[in-house]
Amino acid sequence: MSNSSPEHRAYLKKVRQEKIKVRVTQILILIVALGLWEICARAKIVDPFITSQPSRVLQTMITLHQEGVLLHHIAITCIETVVGFILGTVLGTMIAIILWWSEFISKVSEPYLVILNSLPKIALGPIFIVWIGAGPAAIIVMTLAISLIVTILEVLNGFLSIDQEKIKLVHTFGGTKIQVLTKVLLPASFPTIVNALKINVGLSWVGVIVGEFLVSKAGLGYLIVYGGQVFKLDLVMTSVFILGIAAALMYQGVVLFEKLIVKNSD
Repeated sequence: MSNSSPEHRAYLKKVRQEKIKVRVTQILILIVALGLWEICARAKIVDPFITSQPSRVLQTMITLHQEGVLLHHIAITCIETVVGFILGTVLGTMIAIILWWSEFISKVSEPYLVILNSLPKIALGPIFIVWIGAGPAAIIVMTLAISLIVTILEVLNGFLSIDQEKIKLVHTFGGTKIQVLTKVLLPASFPTIVNALKINVGLSWVGVIVGEFLVSKAGLGYLIVYGGQVFKLDLVMTSVFILGIAAALMYQGVVLFEKLIVKNSD
């Protein structure tokens, strides 16, 4: 850093300041939104029984924690989400590699992938329950049903968009297809795979919550359904709020993973 030019140091300072500005603005927007929500509820501009309010959400969290069930429900949903997220990403990337490897298989499977991607996945929930049983396995399969096809299509499109001249260059020097995959395709597709990871964060949460709506007896999805059935809207909003925090943390984990890989590759 001591050998860098004044212009470079000024540029890095500007980048840091821009990041701080963005983060502060994001936090301020959240604080203002929560503050307006609380004020409107207290002033009866909105009905707090229907919309709840931040203070009641906080009190519900404290109550759940005192009852010893808060961390239990959070842990179940997070474990199911992480398992579904990892399986969806790994299986999706492996299937995309197979489809890239064999043009014949790719052409045969293309209409099936399109049809499967267009199906309303929640309609498959009862089928999964009958086939697999009402339990975590059915929830994870529901997560895969929502995220897997999207991952396959996203990663495969990234593979197919790689500059063909690079692939031809490897072949010119006698490179095999496996060398093309490991030396050209995967490194060049890293941004696409990371983008698929970011998409999978949201899809995995959607899949798990939909699965918990249908079969779970524990988890944040279960709390949302239970709260809606007994008109405990504070419980519903608390669960949604926790889901938002958990999804944001998971997304930031993917961003951190991306930064670590980029840093180690430099």
